[in-house]
Amino acid sequence: MTKPLAALIALSLAAPAFANTPSPRPTLEQAADNALGGDVHAWDFVEGITTEVGQRQAGTEAEARGRAWAAEWLRRKGFQNIAIEPFMMSTWVPGEPGKAEIVSPFPQSFAIAPLGDTASTGPDGITAEVVMFKTVADLVAAPEGSLKGKIAFVSNTMTRTQDGSQYGFAGPTRWVASGIAASKGAVATVIKSVGTDSHRNPHTGGTDFPEGVKPTPAGALSNPDAANLERMFRRADGKPITMKLVLTPRFLGETESGNVVGEIVGRNPTLPPVLLACHLDSWWNGTGAIDDGAGCGIIAAAARNVSVVGQPLRTIRVLFAGAEEVGLFGSVAYSKAHIDEPIAVGLESDFGADRIWRFDSNFRTSNPALHKKIAAAVVRFGVSSGTDVAGGGADLNIVRDQKGALVDLQQDGTRYFDLHHTPDDTLDKIDPVQLRQNVAVWTQVVGILANEETAILTGTPVPAAPPIMGAK
Repeated sequence: MTKPLAALIALSLAAPAFANTPSPRPTLEQAADNALGGDVHAWDFVEGITTEVGQRQAGTEAEARGRAWAAEWLRRKGFQNIAIEPFMMSTWVPGEPGKAEIVSPFPQSFAIAPLGDTASTGPDGITAEVVMFKTVADLVAAPEGSLKGKIAFVSNTMTRTQDGSQYGFAGPTRWVASGIAASKGAVATVIKSVGTDSHRNPHTGGTDFPEGVKPTPAGALSNPDAANLERMFRRADGKPITMKLVLTPRFLGETESGNVVGEIVGRNPTLPPVLLACHLDSWWNGTGAIDDGAGCGIIAAAARNVSVVGQPLRTIRVLFAGAEEVGLFGSVAYSKAHIDEPIAVGLESDFGADRIWRFDSNFRTSNPALHKKIAAAVVRFGVSSGTDVAGGGADLNIVRDQKGALVDLQQDGTRYFDLHHTPDDTLDKIDPVQLRQNVAVWTQVVGILANEETAILTGTPVPAAPPIMGAK
């Protein structure tokens, strides 16, 4: 046997042992940086659910398919203690596509979408004079009974902001205007969409009627059509403007919705877990890519990335809440069912998929060391430390009910309300690079929180307990 051949045989015998040598685990910082460079899990989730399930209106069969799909996805990704927690809800569906048209003096059709929890005009529709109000305050000032037999039109302009704060200014146009108009005798209400786009894509969303006020038909006009209606009022020279409105939503009664939960089990599950939330449902008119499929992908990807670093001290629990869009039913149900189970800290992703630019907490003064630690860790991703007190997302009712610790990872909302609650809420609107930045920041923050030994809200020591090892 020649020496080169002997060397080759020896090398081949040694190769399997070398190949089976486990790769070193990344550090948390490396895991976050890896996510920035090429994480695929968040995209895999949002691409999958929008393609295989699509629209997920709360309380419907489509939402149920979404829950089953998400639970199976979590199983494939190695999560444990996966469960679907059902609850019952009153379910509203939009019916046939809405129609709005000006009958006189300038006949033409408008794009309109019904608002959640509103009534039907019936298939023959309603034809009535339209009365315009520039703001909700103007509508409130209208005399009682002054809208009897008329359609109220409420206009309000929303502008783009990075933090989405204009939603609080313009939102009441949708949230309360139809109820106020109905209380003053209006037979129906139309509003300018609460959104910042200039497309003929009306923005839907829920509305509310005060106790004792019977729901009436209500819909949102696309922004260009609402602007057109405003111009009509300026040109009508006092002549009445008449609209025909056809909206046919209906209530299905009590149907089942549900929450999906899964866990990365910690080394010491006796410690309160870190809760990561999103919502799984969407409105019927879009596929729920930015609202909130991306959010669910982001939080699940981050939890999985932290597990790759090593089993965290605390359990990381993901909550894919159901029926958020129509009234936070899932968030309320989860809090009611688990209120006696302390949560260490809550975070939610529900503002699209554009980059995170600011970190806020509600323990900046009560646990400054931890706040500073997180702030320092996310600077490299272009995230600043804010001074606002974190309030948590819509699906974190349980943490607020427990008066617990909250973290807000503020996303850039400059274009969010171009897409929000419209047919344009689709996968192609997600920027994969910005999505990966979200996952990287979440991985870094969740990894720190999940390995924090002290009480997160106060920084005080927690009672010692023997570690309970979960499966890795």
